[in-house]
Amino acid sequence: MKLFHGLLILIMTLVVSGCSSEQEDLQAWMTEQRNAARPRMTPLPAPSQFTPQTYDYADLVDPFNGQKLTQVLQATLPVVNIELIAPELVRRKEPLEASPLDTVVMVGSLIKAGQLVALVRVDNLVHYVRVGNYLGQNYGRITEVTESSLVLREIVQDSAGEWTERMATLQISEETKK
Repeated sequence: MKLFHGLLILIMTLVVSGCSSEQEDLQAWMTEQRNAARPRMTPLPAPSQFTPQTYDYADLVDPFNGQKLTQVLQATLPVVNIELIAPELVRRKEPLEASPLDTVVMVGSLIKAGQLVALVRVDNLVHYVRVGNYLGQNYGRITEVTESSLVLREIVQDSAGEWTERMATLQISEETKK
C-alpha cells in the first residue's frame, strides 16, 4: 500500500511539473495577444451648443388659463336635446331600469285588473310590467303591450352626441312558447 501511495505521489508530481511548462507557454501567448489587441474607439462628437429662447408671454395664450380650457371643453361637448332628456333625469328610477335590456326576457302576458300586462324575467325573477313602466338602461318606457311582445320608447345618444328616441321591441321568448 505504501508503494502505491508513493507511486501516486510521483505521478502527480510529474503531471504538475509538466503543466508548469505549458502554463508558461500559455501565459506568454496571452501576453502577446493582449498587447496585439488594441481597442478601436471612435471619439464622441462635441456636444451642440444650447441656445436659450425667450418666451414672450404677452403675445401668446397662457397654457394654464382656466377660461381657455372652459372654451375648448364647451366647444367639444355634445349638443344636448334638453327637452327630451330633462324629464328622465329628475324622475325616480324604477328597479327594472338597472338591468340592460338584453338581459330582460319576456315570458308571457296576462290580464290584470282589466289591463294587459307582460311578464318579464330578470335575474331569474319574474316581474309584471304595463304600459308606462320603465325597462332597461336607456330610459325605455313601455308604450304598448300585446300577448306576444312589448314595445319601448328609448332615449339614446347618437354618434353626434344628441339625444334621440328609438323604438325597441321585446318578443316573447321561444323557450316559454314550448
